Amino acid sequence: MLPWNYGFHWTIGTIIFMGAFYTALAIVAATLVNAVVRSRRALRGGKAEEIRWDSDFHDLPASDRQCRHVLTGEFRYRECPHAFDCRRCATHARLMAEGASAVARVYPEEEVYGMSFPLDRVYHRGHTWARTERDGTITVGLDDLGGRLLGEPDGVELPRPGEHVTVNGTAWRARKRNADVRILSPVDGEILETGGPHAPWYLRIRPDRRDFANLLAGHEIRPWVMREMERLQLALTAEGAAPTLADGGAPVEDIAAAYPQADWDAVCGEMFLEGC
Repeated sequence: MLPWNYGFHWTIGTIIFMGAFYTALAIVAATLVNAVVRSRRALRGGKAEEIRWDSDFHDLPASDRQCRHVLTGEFRYRECPHAFDCRRCATHARLMAEGASAVARVYPEEEVYGMSFPLDRVYHRGHTWARTERDGTITVGLDDLGGRLLGEPDGVELPRPGEHVTVNGTAWRARKRNADVRILSPVDGEILETGGPHAPWYLRIRPDRRDFANLLAGHEIRPWVMREMERLQLALTAEGAAPTLADGGAPVEDIAAAYPQADWDAVCGEMFLEGC
């Protein structure tokens, strides 16, 4: 019963009730106001992509959130505590300092399942790569498996020169069949120039910093790609396809065209780390 109701009387019980009621109401209101203020501050500070990625990362299956050092056998199981941003990880820095993850560049190119992964660049787990050029800019492209997943895209939406991209934020978008795919950026920086699906690269970027600790290189590439092929087979099986990617041969150039019965939005969401 509230004061404006007919028959209301002030008693010790109603005073206690009203105090508790308005205290709870004030807490709820303060929480909502705080959430709105923090959201506006995050948007103004360019943190929207970071917030979105953090949400997407935690929507991924636990098996897909594993630390990169699980791929190389340094841990049996460890979930990445920093949403694949190894730049913030003290454990990764320690392992690198100890030489446990030393990059062995024996061959100029790593080939896995007939796909090419050149070792002159580093790789994002969302299937982009980044290569440092002589002038200090960074060229970003789609790796061989990512290119085969999209094949000939139905459309591409690229950022404009002058725009800024952030690690794990949206680098560009591509459409394939029923899939609207958000490709994640491997680096932070300003867009200088764009290529596209008919060029050997997609973006040329002036980086904010040259810290690529979040990206895979050297001896990490083979076990990662092999794990990605397993994930692709599971994704295709879950969508009712009958994958034939485990025979050691190279995947076809346009995987989507080879599996017309699969829900390509779900497959791409899995492989390009867009969460559930």
